[in-house]
Amino acid sequence: MRTYQMQPNTSTRLLSLDVFRGLTIAIMILVNSPGNRVAYHCLEHSSWDGCTLADLVFPFFIVIVGISSVLALTHLKTKGLSNWQLLIKLGKRSLYIFFLGILLNVLPNHFDPSHLRVMGVLQRIALCYLSSSVLFLTTTMKTQVFIIGILLVGYWLLLINFPATDPLSLQTNIVGYWDKLFFSSQHLYTPMFDPEGLLSTLPAIASALFGNIAGYCLISSRTKAQKLQWMVCTGLLLMVLGWLWGIVFPFNKSLWTSSYVLWTSGLSFIALSLCFMLIEIKPPGKWAKPFLLFGKNSLLVYVLHVIFLKLQAVVLLHNATGEVINLRLYITEFLFSHFSPKNASFSYAILYTLFWLAVLAYLTRRRIRKQNQYAIKA
Repeated sequence: MRTYQMQPNTSTRLLSLDVFRGLTIAIMILVNSPGNRVAYHCLEHSSWDGCTLADLVFPFFIVIVGISSVLALTHLKTKGLSNWQLLIKLGKRSLYIFFLGILLNVLPNHFDPSHLRVMGVLQRIALCYLSSSVLFLTTTMKTQVFIIGILLVGYWLLLINFPATDPLSLQTNIVGYWDKLFFSSQHLYTPMFDPEGLLSTLPAIASALFGNIAGYCLISSRTKAQKLQWMVCTGLLLMVLGWLWGIVFPFNKSLWTSSYVLWTSGLSFIALSLCFMLIEIKPPGKWAKPFLLFGKNSLLVYVLHVIFLKLQAVVLLHNATGEVINLRLYITEFLFSHFSPKNASFSYAILYTLFWLAVLAYLTRRRIRKQNQYAIKA
């Protein structure tokens, strides 16, 4: 196995990366939490082909997973941990995240094992995290770039050569066919298709590997200005390549098409560049603090916000007209009844996002207070 050395003064945490992660999580909560059944177009996922703001959240987070893994693993290597020790840690954490995702699929009322959805958001993150981390520990950057090319080109050829009238449609694509074959229809998001299925996780691993490549840049001995220049130029190049490929192989989040990987990875580099410039090169302003809270507690807030959304869906109440609606719709109608449907939906989503920001701020203050108490006693 290969060894890796960290450049001097490189920390396991990068404030700009935490802010970028926090911004991504905040947008994710906003997207996941419309107050009713209508939302602004940019906050809705594309019905099939296309790429909206909502479609950027998941690939951004996958890229962040790759970057974070490089920083964390390199830091642990400097502490003397062997690759085998790191692989054991990776395996345990990946299993934890994967089974946490299955638990979220079960809650609150889906305990029937015969219809349990196996895959999901956290499950995909776990597989991408494990794959990109193992490859970082055992291969070189050039090898990882080569693997990205194999994954993206191979996936494209696999999809377009599927024997169907339209191999890229929802009804007739090899991704859905493979997942139904591997899991059976009862264990997918819908009987026909799972947007976080197993086969489409392969190009998602390429997204994580792009995060690895950015991580190499961030732990290198380049100056901050050189790192910024590299991320911007590489991001623009990936966007151009993705756009060109998208002419014949459209952006599609559900299929996680190769063009979508290039486009979203490029955009994530540009977004990280902006955060890097505002945080690492210039003194960070107060605007960054809320995103730092989200970014440093991303797994916690993701799990909690999903649980609360699921609970809101099963709590039923009578509204002013006597109609039975779920708790989320009830709150939206109660607080924003004078708003247009889209503005009411958006206002609820903002309120829900701010609620979790307040929860994280409270938990952080409480944790700091306890740490100070222990320090005084010591």
